[in-house]
Amino acid sequence: MLACCHSEAIDRHFGAARAAEELARYRKRGPSGTARLMLRAIRELRPPADSLLDIGAGIGVLHHELLAGPVGLATHVEAARAYVEAAKGESLRRGQAERIQFRHGDFLALSPTLPDADLVTLDRVVCCYPELDPMVRVSMAKARRYYAISFPHDRWYVRIHTAWQNLRRRRAGNPFRTFVHSPSRIHALLAEGGMRVMVFRQTLVWQVFLCARS
Repeated sequence: MLACCHSEAIDRHFGAARAAEELARYRKRGPSGTARLMLRAIRELRPPADSLLDIGAGIGVLHHELLAGPVGLATHVEAARAYVEAAKGESLRRGQAERIQFRHGDFLALSPTLPDADLVTLDRVVCCYPELDPMVRVSMAKARRYYAISFPHDRWYVRIHTAWQNLRRRRAGNPFRTFVHSPSRIHALLAEGGMRVMVFRQTLVWQVFLCARS
């Protein structure tokens, strides 16, 4: 599947009802899962990051939290328009809107117009994108100091669950797909990009890396 077509599928799959549900859950419970693990590591960075490029930002959990300190400015990039609108509304509610640039669309298409940042984050993004190498390489190039990424383990139970989800979507006429990319390939890309892993966290399904530019 072409990346541009998959970006359109993301826009269709992650609609207004799903965005509203995630936002309500976030307001009630705060950050969860990989976002919570990532935030815990980011808050310990020394020196801290002043600017953030959040790719596949969803409802904006990472920048909502980090703009409370230490981040000063953020760029929110998201392929699902409903999630951009939900993030905008939450940013207004929190008084953060003037410090965030919102961009809707495919990251690789938008990348030439996006600013570099001290910190680039991709939380549960590469598993929603068919082309691993360009996504990691181009996003790493935007990171001046730090790079945070989460992705699923390549384990049998993850692959079975992913295949089952994709089969259900196919039968329902939903073109959105998820992917289990090779962790060893991600490791290699990080090394090629001059990134050194500082923090590693994991769950049964997910891995979270926080890297610093060597």
